[in-house]
Amino acid sequence: MSGDHLPAARILAHLDTVTQLRAARQGDPALQARVQALKAYQARRFSLTYADLLASARYGAAARFFLDELYGPQEFAQRDAQFARVVPALVKLFPDEVVHTVAQLGQLHALSEALDDQMARQLTGPNLGPTDYLRAWQATGREDARRQQITLTLQVGQTLDRLTRKRMLRTTLRLMRGPAEAAGLADLQRFLESGFDAFGAMQGAAEFLAWVNEREQALVSALFAADAKAPARGVLALLPARAPALA
Repeated sequence: MSGDHLPAARILAHLDTVTQLRAARQGDPALQARVQALKAYQARRFSLTYADLLASARYGAAARFFLDELYGPQEFAQRDAQFARVVPALVKLFPDEVVHTVAQLGQLHALSEALDDQMARQLTGPNLGPTDYLRAWQATGREDARRQQITLTLQVGQTLDRLTRKRMLRTTLRLMRGPAEAAGLADLQRFLESGFDAFGAMQGAAEFLAWVNEREQALVSALFAADAKAPARGVLALLPARAPALA
């Protein structure tokens, strides 16, 4: 178990970044609507890019885990608030390797929220399509940050893949269900167990993560190299169409 205060400080710092971004949006309902629309669009983009992996018997669970836990449009405010209250317990209760994974997730979470916030501020409304998405990314000028986001996503996947090979750690995690729930860490426990199950089922994630890296890096290159005024059809084909307007 970890008695080091540094992982706790890092996790809390990442959660504080996310909390501040959310607080800044509370007074701007239009911005909040654009952020949620952007998150939903990015989940649709992930589903388009990885339709084959989501349908795969071997890779489907891991692809769904990435979609639901890292690319999904759901709001994690309640989960984050729970984490922030019990981070000291987390560091004391869970093995060091698990705490390190949570710190990685926190860093990815904070960066993703910051990028979503910056992109949403470039949008003119919540009903976005491929050209809107492309132009928003280019307007942020954050290509390097987007590539860092990919790297962090892969690191979380690599860590989960490595940890699933340690049977004793998986057993320990199962034994943590009761203490985790008592400490207010049930959401974290669910996240970790679903991640372990998804990556363990693949029996090796190297190929899956290589595909994710290849497709995400290619998309970033295409988005930032495209002509924002008249993007090529090939680039737009990589992105979902504009969602139909609600009746």
